[in-house]
Amino acid sequence: MNEDSFWRLIEDCGDGAPDPEADRLALALTACLSAGPLATVVAFAEQLARMLYRLDRREYGDGLSGDQFLYTRAAVVAAGREEYGAVLQDPARFVSYATGLVWAESLLYVPDRAYRHLTGKEWDRRTRYDYESLSNIEGWRD
Repeated sequence: MNEDSFWRLIEDCGDGAPDPEADRLALALTACLSAGPLATVVAFAEQLARMLYRLDRREYGDGLSGDQFLYTRAAVVAAGREEYGAVLQDPARFVSYATGLVWAESLLYVPDRAYRHLTGKEWDRRTRYDYESLSNIEGWRD
């Protein structure tokens, strides 16, 4: 799955209705990915981790708790490619997500749930990019 496919999947699974917690999107993505193949689940997890990692920067997260920062970054991803790109270009746009407490924690569990559905096992692997808050060392340098 390349970046275009990732964003197309986010768009196709979103219903366009306001979904502040991204729960409907997460359910739709899980259902879609649970249809297989397993390689698509793994590729989705890699792309999701990469998108979250790219937002793991001081200009977005300074002053936020680790969980607040992670769930807010997930909300930016859930908002779609256009908004994600706009936030990358203008970090001030991130503030509306952080101050509005628009979190999308449920998006983080999509690959795990789809993997469990397909294999009957818990996911026991890491992605190339660590998306936990403060993992992007370059993004936090002065």
